[in-house]
Amino acid sequence: MHAFFISLLTFTLLATAAPSPRRAVQTIALTKRSKFLSNGFVNITALRGHIAYIEGSTGGDSLTDDNGQLWFGQISVGTPPVTYTVDFDTGSSDLFLPSVDCDNTCAGHTPYDPSQSSTSSDVGNRFSLAFGDGSTVSGQEFTDSVTISGLTAQNQILGSSTTYSTGFESSQFVPDGLMGLAFPEIAQMGTPFFNTLIQQGSVSAGEFGMKLTEQGAELFLGGVDDKLVGGDFTTVPVTQPGFWQVEMDSANVNGQAVVQGISAIVDSGTTLIVGDSKRVSEFYNAIEGAKDASATFGPGFFSFPCSSSPSVSLTFGGTAFDFSNTFSLGPAQQGSSDCIGGVIASDTGIDGWITGDVFMSNVYTAFSFDKTTVSFAPLA
Repeated sequence: MHAFFISLLTFTLLATAAPSPRRAVQTIALTKRSKFLSNGFVNITALRGHIAYIEGSTGGDSLTDDNGQLWFGQISVGTPPVTYTVDFDTGSSDLFLPSVDCDNTCAGHTPYDPSQSSTSSDVGNRFSLAFGDGSTVSGQEFTDSVTISGLTAQNQILGSSTTYSTGFESSQFVPDGLMGLAFPEIAQMGTPFFNTLIQQGSVSAGEFGMKLTEQGAELFLGGVDDKLVGGDFTTVPVTQPGFWQVEMDSANVNGQAVVQGISAIVDSGTTLIVGDSKRVSEFYNAIEGAKDASATFGPGFFSFPCSSSPSVSLTFGGTAFDFSNTFSLGPAQQGSSDCIGGVIASDTGIDGWITGDVFMSNVYTAFSFDKTTVSFAPLA
């Protein structure tokens, strides 16, 4: 994310599989909403909300960041199909939508009405999901047909939410619901959508790819989009299936490894790169002019001179991937010569760092259920 987040950006979501009519490559719009800059400088309230959210995330809780950036697009549910927008999130595994029986907390969202779908079935279970910032959703579990760009999961489990807390109200959360793309191990409601596609043979590979950039971003289901890949993939094994968690060799400043041997969760639902306080301090100690910005922005934030251009990268599988272009979140305040860095400190209780969009926007990322790996490649 190149510092200035001003307008909604429209992107592309691709779904692919074997060359048959139901598996043809198609596109839908994918939108990014950002609010970390206001009038050209950092939005302090949004940043504080982001770190407060992350600090509450532990274990099986979703890592979705509804205080920063959301990558969302359209799906259709039911027969006849009804269109909804969902946040696509690699840091969680469940699908939920607002129920037609939801109270006024769901106002402004498109409601899911199972009575109007001939393919819906009440599972007979209730669900409740709690998020790190205190946001919650709860309701009834159903199965129904769920389609993304021509790829349909039959009898897909989903949550029909009768209550949205403030964090998911339309003023705070633009999409109608959320679709998780992580492993079944952290799902609260049965098999996740993409894993259902794999089981039902609707995709040619149990793999999906993501390009999360300001122009031409996409999610590619059933493989990777070769035309967006600009070099060889570096592949690392998932160490703990649940989240997409891998080993990160190091975090680097100006070509030098300043932090080494870190576990990392690759999460499209988190905007920033989040690490433990000790190692993040070591990272910024290697950047000339960097300083703790806790007094201004709250614990965890650091600034560095806007006039400097530190070279920063993360190394996976022996390959360093640069994220210098997206490291700066923008000036600390109007007229300030200090910029806020996109790596923040938070002792979350999670074993490792979280590598969100500040990193992911610089690489093409492939997530493979077939091989239980994550792969990174330069962008074309």
